[in-house]
Amino acid sequence: MDIITIGDALVAFEPAQNGPLRFVNSFDRKVGGAELNVAIGCSRLGLQSGWISRLGKDEFGRYIYNFARGEGIDVSEVQLVEGHPTSIYFKEKLNGDSINSYYYRHSSPTITFKNDEMNEEYIRQAKILHITGVFPAIAESNASIILQLVKLAKKHQVLVTLDPNIRLKLWSAEKARETLHSFLPYVDVLITGEEEAEILFGTSDPDEVKLALQQLGIDHFVLKQGERGAMGFRKEESVYAPVMDGIQVVDVVGAGDAFASGYLYSLIQNWPLEESLSFANGVAAHVIGVAGDNEGLPYKEDMDIFLGKKKAVTR
Repeated sequence: MDIITIGDALVAFEPAQNGPLRFVNSFDRKVGGAELNVAIGCSRLGLQSGWISRLGKDEFGRYIYNFARGEGIDVSEVQLVEGHPTSIYFKEKLNGDSINSYYYRHSSPTITFKNDEMNEEYIRQAKILHITGVFPAIAESNASIILQLVKLAKKHQVLVTLDPNIRLKLWSAEKARETLHSFLPYVDVLITGEEEAEILFGTSDPDEVKLALQQLGIDHFVLKQGERGAMGFRKEESVYAPVMDGIQVVDVVGAGDAFASGYLYSLIQNWPLEESLSFANGVAAHVIGVAGDNEGLPYKEDMDIFLGKKKAVTR
């Protein structure tokens, strides 16, 4: 595997019309989940992606399992479990770009994970272990699973990347900060947004975040700045990359996961920092132009055309 990740996945219900959910009568069924989105993004770019998860042994669980497998993701560490329904969520689209998400994750199948189930060999053979703050937010026991995985990754010199992806509907800012700080000593690369940096470090000022991370031994991080672009820091190098002009925003859900998949791809390729940020911005730009969590994730050929490295073939 080039990259492996661990996390819950959900069946996402996309409303057929805008407005409060009580007035919406039909939905499109799709697949969502932060970590799965990243695995899909990496797979479409040509990386070997693996996903560790638990799904309900029900029709929705089988749907997600087959969907992930169809995207070329290794699902050998995914199990369908009895007694825990597959998680679902509903989107609510209001005026403009406003989107609300309503999660139904009680008794998530991922709470059945046990520490002694983690496959050390699966971790050992990967290049990158990517973790997020969503999985430990679902259940307190999941934090110990993450800690075991990152320790195994460090034992076998596997690069650990973290996207805090803090969802305050799932846990408090205080609990998020406490839990994610317990992971940071094992993290090699942090990919964070400004709001998440405020929660974790009490500041989103790039220099202050850099200082806080240096004290933790992390000298490589990305600070996402929304529509302003992103800043990257690696040792003494710092780079700013703006977003592309003229991108039509349809659905911002999944943009952060898309950025992460693009950046992870660049890490595998060992690209310069500026090229990595521009590429990640481009992957995210594809996603916000399409409704759905991962429908807009591009293939490598799409990115080559988007970045002007290849001409589109018209038929």
